[in-house]
Amino acid sequence: MSMNKQQFDVVVIGGGTAGVVAAVQAGRAGAKTLLVEKVGMLGGTTTVGGVNFPGLFHAWGRQVIAGIGWELVTRCVAESGGVLPDFANYQCPHWQLQIRVNRFVYAALCDEAVCDAGVDVLFHTMLADVMPEAEGRGWQLTLCTKGGLTEIGAAVVVDATGDANAAALAGLPLHIPDENQPATLAYQASGYDVADLDMDTINRAFDAEVRAGHLSYTDASWSTTEPNIGRWLHGYGTQANHIHHINARDSEGKTRLELESRRSLLRLYRFLRQQPGLENLVIEQVSPECGVRETATIQGKATVTVEDYQSGRLWEDAVCHSFYPIDLHISSGTGLDMKPLAEGVVPTIPRAALLPAGSQGFIVAGRCISSDRLANSALRVQATSMATGQAAGAMASLSVASGLEVEELSMSDVHALLREHGAIVPGDSSYSAEPSREVEMGEIG
Repeated sequence: MSMNKQQFDVVVIGGGTAGVVAAVQAGRAGAKTLLVEKVGMLGGTTTVGGVNFPGLFHAWGRQVIAGIGWELVTRCVAESGGVLPDFANYQCPHWQLQIRVNRFVYAALCDEAVCDAGVDVLFHTMLADVMPEAEGRGWQLTLCTKGGLTEIGAAVVVDATGDANAAALAGLPLHIPDENQPATLAYQASGYDVADLDMDTINRAFDAEVRAGHLSYTDASWSTTEPNIGRWLHGYGTQANHIHHINARDSEGKTRLELESRRSLLRLYRFLRQQPGLENLVIEQVSPECGVRETATIQGKATVTVEDYQSGRLWEDAVCHSFYPIDLHISSGTGLDMKPLAEGVVPTIPRAALLPAGSQGFIVAGRCISSDRLANSALRVQATSMATGQAAGAMASLSVASGLEVEELSMSDVHALLREHGAIVPGDSSYSAEPSREVEMGEIG
């Protein structure tokens, strides 16, 4: 059935980490909801981007983010025979508290969740334009589908694109950084035994190729200054490259990024297969999209600063927690500038950071919420994006039901709906003091 001229309560643009959760929350709360996704799979960074280890849901041994995102992740682990980390062991490196999920199972569970919530879904569709209604509240959206342009209406729009694409098309103010964190192409290597390799010899050969201008150190690591092919080989290529100096906010930039990421992998692949013990090396599970860390953020009605984040500021209009170290990937030195949070600090995210300045009936969720560069390097991660997605879906549905603008909603009503759907509300004394352990032990899928 054609969706042309249909009117929706909530339209979510982007079916990724934040958008799936936003759509499920809006649908479960009774809003007529449409989820628009540019590719043929939900899950975004977790699935299409290949970063299939979302986190962080726990801080200092207790759970601080739950709700729909947590439900999807733990269900995925259980259905694929996986295991949750020991969240009580919070003194381990933070990445050990991320949760490994099977990409296919997670994507299929996202499909199931949005359909069960009564959400309409459009794959292979992009937003072409966003215009405010000529009379009254709401938005007119133009979608580019495989059958042509389609016009729909929305009382509330949720931008979960990660790049603030919908906000940009709506003419809302953005902050575009002067430089961007490097992106990473996720893939997996196989076809060799690490024990059979002479790492020193391979590393010297790699260094020589870099110095000759045939390779880059960042083809196989984050470092820009020294060869570290051993880390790549021991990790079978996992998350071990940086693609620099490209803003992937628009189609031209994203195209350049995808081309350069595969060009980088191809030249590394050709080099490695010439090395002793790597003649049968195989590259597999190459993600169809590069993982992007930074493009643009909205200029919101409030902005989360690094000082807010590192101090654990409890905003009066807080809608969720966030927890991750300051994690700025850079184009020099080791490639990473990381600053852990002081023990006991748990940051929060305010409603106003999800609302673009000068907007009505428009909410942003995920990586592009209003935040300065250092704060964004931490709050951009998947668990926080899921939490902001759930907050966006809850506020959108309440706005439609009440007829109030999002910023006019009572925070007690917002918090009540979030609690009803399993989320942890900042300031509550009731959130879990012990890690959840309902998943059976076994192999990660």
